[in-house]
Amino acid sequence: MHPIFLDTETTKLGEDARLVQLAYKDSKTGKVVDEIFKPPTEISFGSMAIHHITTKMVKDKQSFDGSECKTKLIEILKDNYLIAHNAPFDISILKNEGVLTSHFIDTLRVSQHLIDSEQHKLQYLRYSLNLKTEGEITPHDALGDILVLESLYYHLENVIKEKFGLDSQEQILNQIEELTNTPILIKAFAFGKYKDKTFEEVAEADKGYLEWLVRSETSKPVTEQNENLVHTINFYLH
Repeated sequence: MHPIFLDTETTKLGEDARLVQLAYKDSKTGKVVDEIFKPPTEISFGSMAIHHITTKMVKDKQSFDGSECKTKLIEILKDNYLIAHNAPFDISILKNEGVLTSHFIDTLRVSQHLIDSEQHKLQYLRYSLNLKTEGEITPHDALGDILVLESLYYHLENVIKEKFGLDSQEQILNQIEELTNTPILIKAFAFGKYKDKTFEEVAEADKGYLEWLVRSETSKPVTEQNENLVHTINFYLH
């Protein structure tokens, strides 16, 4: 098993979003795929403002469903690791398109575990970590993002190798996968009336607020929930 660096651009945010652009790179062969597709639903103006792919641009493009690209992607993800930044979102988009994956690594979650930073967005880490990439990078373009993603992933591999004293690639991948599946315990609020207060302090002073907040967060669609926030609140409540 080896990493497949992947990113998607979509029609909108949310559970029923559909694929507009797909880019991925096979770390073993070095092959890069970058394609734009005509989605079965309209592209929102909000999404156009992010990735700059318009309805006019996709009018004559093929659909992802039934494409050779879909067939190949299904095959390549069967026995390899999908690597993405905020992987649950990309996985949900692929699921909407009928593409499933069993093994994945979320570089956002792993970065939150390993890197002390004000932010963990991909482009922020690109500059704060001085990540080196090949070729010109266009932010919020699937191809540009996978090139930054690849550089970030290998940076995280090096951090893990040193931090945990691991030697083999298998051990490193297993450790990264374990961190991917471990939610972050947030120390203090970064928002609201208790901004800068620790969750432990708020749990003691205003348990009702935490109970309300976790109900509010878990009422959202799964892809829009802050898993780390839910994990932290439940930890201090129970």
